[in-house]
Amino acid sequence: MKGVVFTEFFSFVEEQHSPEFLQDVINCSEIASKGVYTATGTYPVCEMAALLGSLAEKTGTDVSRLLLVFGEHLFGRFADGFPAMFRDADNAFDFLASVEDKIHVEVRQLYPDAELPRFEVIEHTPSRFVMVYTSSRHLGDFCEGLIRGCLAHFGEAATVGRVVKEVDPNSVIEFSIERAAA
Repeated sequence: MKGVVFTEFFSFVEEQHSPEFLQDVINCSEIASKGVYTATGTYPVCEMAALLGSLAEKTGTDVSRLLLVFGEHLFGRFADGFPAMFRDADNAFDFLASVEDKIHVEVRQLYPDAELPRFEVIEHTPSRFVMVYTSSRHLGDFCEGLIRGCLAHFGEAATVGRVVKEVDPNSVIEFSIERAAA
């Protein structure tokens, strides 16, 4: 997992709690890196799982909810940090449709060793968007959080549904997004 996700996670925890609380989460996680990450580095996803587990234990919030909220937060940080990636999209559906063929291409240029999920657009109409997420990392809650963050970024009201298609060896999840009637 790219270090930028870890560094943003740390910022997220500090904003929600405090630097001391974050240090306590790191200490309780028993991770090899001891919580030292660079944005461009690559780190084992199991370290993020350990950090999330410690945060869940300390806050009484389940990991699924933490992943969802962190995904929403991270999308906003990406929008602030990489505005060029958002220039060609006028709305959330157009942006989501560009993830595999445009956004992930640019991410791979920045981070050649990035292991990214795959997204396949199934339906793209003005009122409905359906895509299939496939990943060996099983981060469907995080993906849903990113989708919700995208909708918030573009100021759009919509419902997000998901159906798990496969679990092993990859997560295969169909996300359906319905815009609210105007």
